[in-house]
Amino acid sequence: MAAGAQVPNGVTRGKNALSGDRKADVRSEPDAPRTEVYEQLRPLLFSIAYGIVGGVSEAEDIVQEAFLRFHREQREEADIESPRAWLSTVTTRLAINHVRSARVRRETYVGTWLPEPLLTDPAPDASQFAETADSLSMAFLVLLESLSPVERAVFLLREVFDYDYDEIAEVVGKTEENCRQIALRARRHVEARKPRFETSRERREELARRFFEAVGEGDTEGLLLLLADDVIVYSDGGGKASALPHPVSGRDRVLRLLMGFSQWMEQLRADGMRLAEVNGQPGAVLFDRDGRAVLVISLDIADGVIQAFRGISNPEKLRHLHAAGRRPRPRDT
Repeated sequence: MAAGAQVPNGVTRGKNALSGDRKADVRSEPDAPRTEVYEQLRPLLFSIAYGIVGGVSEAEDIVQEAFLRFHREQREEADIESPRAWLSTVTTRLAINHVRSARVRRETYVGTWLPEPLLTDPAPDASQFAETADSLSMAFLVLLESLSPVERAVFLLREVFDYDYDEIAEVVGKTEENCRQIALRARRHVEARKPRFETSRERREELARRFFEAVGEGDTEGLLLLLADDVIVYSDGGGKASALPHPVSGRDRVLRLLMGFSQWMEQLRADGMRLAEVNGQPGAVLFDRDGRAVLVISLDIADGVIQAFRGISNPEKLRHLHAAGRRPRPRDT
């Protein structure tokens, strides 16, 4: 990400957040000021690209390429009736092509693959999309990986970003009826596996705080009360950092794993931690002495307990966080 770890201001987290933005679309004239187009559409385009590719750096590159092509068309005085429609189409198609080209690399990935973490710590304008944070969750993005690139794009544009089918057909280059069928199949697939989350944000944050305190203090009894019977731990080191070779499930096995959390921190040379909102869910970021992120954790919480723990230690997936260079606050260490 260009300037640090935070989600882009105004990043779209779902159809409720997007509906207002779409009604306030940028001017359709070809000579619409570049800064106006960029500022109003970048959050939407980043959200589309990130949802499809699951990588912050890749999404940033795709959005940058889309804007470069847009400006090039403007210089050549191309007749672009709607910058939003034009840029959404280019961004989606670039993202689909990226996923297709990355399939081989994904199949040979070492260990468990997880999306690049996106820090979504509440910002002054965060209230507009707080209710739809689930569409950014790690669990949801991993679920989308089971869809084909086109299915993923159609599902996101329809179900998350509230595009009409005629718009989607134009974006993906298929008929409107075909897009309806694709969306229906994708919706059934997702609904059958869709993760559940604690509805109260305050409740999630409180349970996460208690969880990390119990881990830090080695409080076995406290952890037993906070872990679901079928809790599961995923970790992604990409073969480049300490991580679990396979997911670990079951409360007893996960409890034993968490009792060795301090050893994992030592292996990663973590020097401190701060609580954070990661992909719309409670989590934490662990830093080394130089302020570089070495581990990002996201928690799935439902029914008052931890359902899943996802840790990303692959340095290539944390590189976009380094620009922030923020040291953990003393009260969070």
